[in-house]
Amino acid sequence: MRPGEVARMVEERGQDALFFPEHTHIPASRESPYPGGGELPRKYSHCYDLYVALTAAAAATTTLRIGSGVTLIIQRDPIVTAKEVASVDHMSGGRFEFGVGLGWNREEMRNHGTDPRTRTGLMRERVEAMKQIWTQHEASYQGRFVSFDRIWSYPKPAQRPHPPILIGGDGPTVLDRVLAFGDAWIPDFSGDQMFGRMEELRARADRPIEIQTLDTPVDPALFERLAAAGVRRANHWLPSGPRSIVEPALERWEAAIGQFNGG
Repeated sequence: MRPGEVARMVEERGQDALFFPEHTHIPASRESPYPGGGELPRKYSHCYDLYVALTAAAAATTTLRIGSGVTLIIQRDPIVTAKEVASVDHMSGGRFEFGVGLGWNREEMRNHGTDPRTRTGLMRERVEAMKQIWTQHEASYQGRFVSFDRIWSYPKPAQRPHPPILIGGDGPTVLDRVLAFGDAWIPDFSGDQMFGRMEELRARADRPIEIQTLDTPVDPALFERLAAAGVRRANHWLPSGPRSIVEPALERWEAAIGQFNGG
């Protein structure tokens, strides 16, 4: 199924949101181990360009929230990416959610000219620079990694001041990034320890911080725990393939939601 077809199907079935992943490529060296263990699934090297997929999904739907889960901002030009985000949000009528992350594949980063040792500072500056582009008629930014003088860039996002910024990842310093420049945290579900980190995030925050989960298991009892912990949305991976493969997976997810809702 193509991105627009999947988006139309999940919207028609009453789902709230659809996120797409990003990898421009996967280095054949396989030096960086797959975080999930074992062999890297084929889907990592067989995916559409993220913003092409998002545009197709936006054009095929009218109410569905669409998002990046996640944009590898350390591998992207911030001026170009700010234009893409603003364009998708503008064309969708303000339905975009901007998930960003550091990534895990160090060879992939290096192929884009990114030094993995400085990627955290790079990520922060690129997000900060994009905020300037989205909110200022005449934007400029001066930092260690990102620097540009006065520019004009339109369209601006439909959402004000900009689409929500969802910080992905579950590494030891991810909460620092969420608190510094994020509107939400969107980790892969990682078990019981994640609930403790949710409590830590809320204890440290001086403003409301939304939490979503990616890669959430199909488990109504887990939905209960997530809801009790204040999680805004649980997301689950759908397989790639024809409708005969994708739709049954979605039906299993919906059945678990029905049990959680008492249906």
